[in-house]
Amino acid sequence: MKRLVVRAWRALRPVQWRVMWFTHAKFMVGVTGVVRDAEGRVLLVRHRFWPEGRQWGLPGGYARKSETFEDTLVREVREETGLDIRVRRLMLLKSGYRLRAEVAFEADLTGGSISLDSFEIIEAGWFTPDMLPPGLQEPHRLLINGPPPPNV
Repeated sequence: MKRLVVRAWRALRPVQWRVMWFTHAKFMVGVTGVVRDAEGRVLLVRHRFWPEGRQWGLPGGYARKSETFEDTLVREVREETGLDIRVRRLMLLKSGYRLRAEVAFEADLTGGSISLDSFEIIEAGWFTPDMLPPGLQEPHRLLINGPPPPNV
C-alpha cells in the first residue's frame, strides 16, 4: 500500500503544490518590528483602526504572497511612516491563533523622516523603552522590554 501511495504522489509531481494548497490550512502572517534609532529609542505608531485606548503599537502588517517576512516589515514601515530600516534578527515566531501566525523582528533605522500614512496611522514617534505611551499594546511592550519581573 505504501508503494502505491508513493507512486501516486510521484505521478502528481507537476501539480503537487496545488494538491498541498487545497489540502492544507491557509495562514495570514502578521509581521511586526521593534525598530530602534541610533539613540536606542523605539518607533511606535498610533493606529486608527485599533481599539480606543489601545491604539499604540509597533509598526507592521500582513505579509503578501511571495514576500519574505523581512521584506514585509521593510514595506510596512515605509508605508506607515516613510522611514527606511534594516531588519536584524528574528525575535518571535508564534502560531496557534486561528489561522494566523505572528512574526517579530528587531530592526534599525537607516534613513528617512517620519511621513505618515494618514489613512491608517494617526501619529508616530520615537520613545525610550522606559517612557512608553499609555495605550501601548501589552504584547508590544513585552517585545520592547521583555516580560516584567516576577512578583516577590
